[in-house]
Amino acid sequence: MVPALQIVLIDLLLGGDNAVVIAMACRGLPRELWRRAVWLGTALAIVLRIALTVFAALMLHLPYVKLVGALLLVVIAVRLVAQDEPSDAAADDAAPQSNVWSAITTIVVADTVMSLDNVLAVAAASRGSLWLLSFGLALSVPIVIFGSLAVARALDRYPVLVLAGGALLGWVAGDMAVTDPVIQSWVDANTPWMSTACPPIVAATVAIYGEASRARRRQLR
Repeated sequence: MVPALQIVLIDLLLGGDNAVVIAMACRGLPRELWRRAVWLGTALAIVLRIALTVFAALMLHLPYVKLVGALLLVVIAVRLVAQDEPSDAAADDAAPQSNVWSAITTIVVADTVMSLDNVLAVAAASRGSLWLLSFGLALSVPIVIFGSLAVARALDRYPVLVLAGGALLGWVAGDMAVTDPVIQSWVDANTPWMSTACPPIVAATVAIYGEASRARRRQLR
């Protein structure tokens, strides 16, 4: 029972940032396409999570994996912050179907990058039990889907939360970067303050640069 409870807590604690990126990716879609993108994107992301379960322990110890993942996450976070408001996006000439697949691609890439630690934590808590591992993966589905729907409603009501969401993704990226095996030992030995400073610095950079990019796009219209 204790491992199952641990898995529930892990999914609740680590599923929040995944819900945020899904909500932000779907923010500009028309309401009728919103749920489709959430469900399809999450379904594909879960399939990749299952594959990640096999390789997560190895991948997290490979050099440059976290650095590359952090860079991808920063690019995604800036793009999500810089994208148009939903009302503006709906008026765009782009085909809704292409927007759906763009959102789904963003969901899958970002969720995969951010799920490495999550998958590894669930795998460790399962203690070799295939049933518990399957339980953890299955439980993450409703948590991420319904969490993303709740976050999306909050983003619609309070657009300022978009900056907070982008900053959260930037924070995760900064934390991933300084824990990559290539630089972690050097950072710990020479500049230990970077472990604390890097996440908020990257978070602030994402929020500021993303908002500046959005402001420039509005001026060019």
